Amino acid sequence: MAVAQSPVYDEVLEFLLSTPTPEQIANFRPSEGTQERIRLLLELNRNNKLTAEQQAELDEFSQVEHFVRLLKARAHQKLLKS
Repeated sequence: MAVAQSPVYDEVLEFLLSTPTPEQIANFRPSEGTQERIRLLLELNRNNKLTAEQQAELDEFSQVEHFVRLLKARAHQKLLKS
């Protein structure tokens, strides 16, 4: 399996390597640049104007978002127990 090198993966990996607390994980938000890129891709998708490369990028964002949601859910569970 290849190691992901996309900006969205890099952003999340760098955040995780900073050893965040459960509270920091629960409050994690992608950078404004990443959020803007996602908004653009979603708009292109709504208008059926995505290229194959952009579709792959949007799919990657979805995968990372799913992982981050799971991570946040686990962090919230941990915070409730403490």
